Amino acid sequence: MKATIWHNPKCGTSRKTLAILQETPGVEVEVIDYLSTPYTHAKLSQLIADAGMTPGQALRLMGTDAQERGLPDMDDAAILDAMVAHPAYVNRPFVETDKGVRFCRPQDKVHDIL
Repeated sequence: MKATIWHNPKCGTSRKTLAILQETPGVEVEVIDYLSTPYTHAKLSQLIADAGMTPGQALRLMGTDAQERGLPDMDDAAILDAMVAHPAYVNRPFVETDKGVRFCRPQDKVHDIL
């Protein structure tokens, strides 16, 4: 099974999720450092929708200026545009397999799609 993780190596939850993927037999892991290789608008929109979330729910507030910029009060389209332009606004990690997409916070949610 192939699993793709949109990863931030500085994030503990992202590192723990990646470790679960790497330790699971039969899982081929693709790691995308989304701060270096930003999301496309289409991919981020798809990941958020497939995870059953809205852009507002996937917005990272901690450690960003999203709150000060008023992003939580914007509509989903504006939030998504800001996330594509500034990937640090995307909470993490997202993992995609052929069984679906999960926002893996906490990291154990990744087991749902393995």
